Amino acid sequence: MGRRRHLLGLEALSREETVAILDRAASFKKDGRLIPGKRDTLKGKAVLLLFFEPSTRTSMSFEIAAKRLSADVLRFNGAGSSLTKGESLIDTARNIEAMGNIDVAVIRHSVPGTPQLLARSIDAAVINAGDGAHEHPTQGLLDVMTIREVKGGFEGLKVAIVGDIAHSRVARSDIFALNTLGAEVTVCGPATLIPDDITALGVDVSYDFDALIPEMDVVIMLRIQRERMEESLLPSDREYTRCFGLTRDRATRMKPDAIVMHPGPINRGVELAPEVADGERSVILQQVTNGVAVRMAVLEMLLET
Repeated sequence: MGRRRHLLGLEALSREETVAILDRAASFKKDGRLIPGKRDTLKGKAVLLLFFEPSTRTSMSFEIAAKRLSADVLRFNGAGSSLTKGESLIDTARNIEAMGNIDVAVIRHSVPGTPQLLARSIDAAVINAGDGAHEHPTQGLLDVMTIREVKGGFEGLKVAIVGDIAHSRVARSDIFALNTLGAEVTVCGPATLIPDDITALGVDVSYDFDALIPEMDVVIMLRIQRERMEESLLPSDREYTRCFGLTRDRATRMKPDAIVMHPGPINRGVELAPEVADGERSVILQQVTNGVAVRMAVLEMLLET
């Protein structure tokens, strides 16, 4: 990882590289919590946050991670910028870079491949914070970090990713990371929300959540991404919940030590019942904590000399 210039996705990341990031992220925690205080690792470095889609957890955790490492953080507001006058993203990034040294650009964009384009166009390291329905690599890393903390390892572990697989960049990054580390992955959801070619990624497919749930060690629930749908692919939220929601009743049929995860934001009462989201099986807040640790690790490792 130290030799990589960018983190654009998890598909090409080796097992050794993945484990190295997880180990570095773990070093920022003690007794399940982030170690308090700041480090001087990135003192004098500048991290540019380029978020062209709404974000709470990812943007805030990248900012917190950078500041914990003593980096300077610059936030770019596209709505009030020259992008509204027709300037291209690449011209904008190059102009920002020309104003002073930018060491890392963290970008979220609705168009798949935008981080790759940016990485070819500027001198700074680039981190993909989500590009359309393609990938969300740091989310995938924090998810597998959380699973490793709770379960200890991945060999033979059965993981279900449930919901809107077709529009989920989290699902793709989770699949790549989990396959790399040796877990068995099954995707589950309505036929309209599971791509026909998804098995090419090395996963099984199920359309029966009730049959699947007693077998799983980890259940990762996803929200329905209606903002990415060009047509209605579901009859109603109520029907979706009836077939694919992790309700209180379904949760009682999980393995005794099975855990529940969600990348957020949660649509409570749709894909996940509130009492399950807040219950003993849930490791959702642990995921959020690990998001800061993983992003600290990635920033630090990309900028190592």
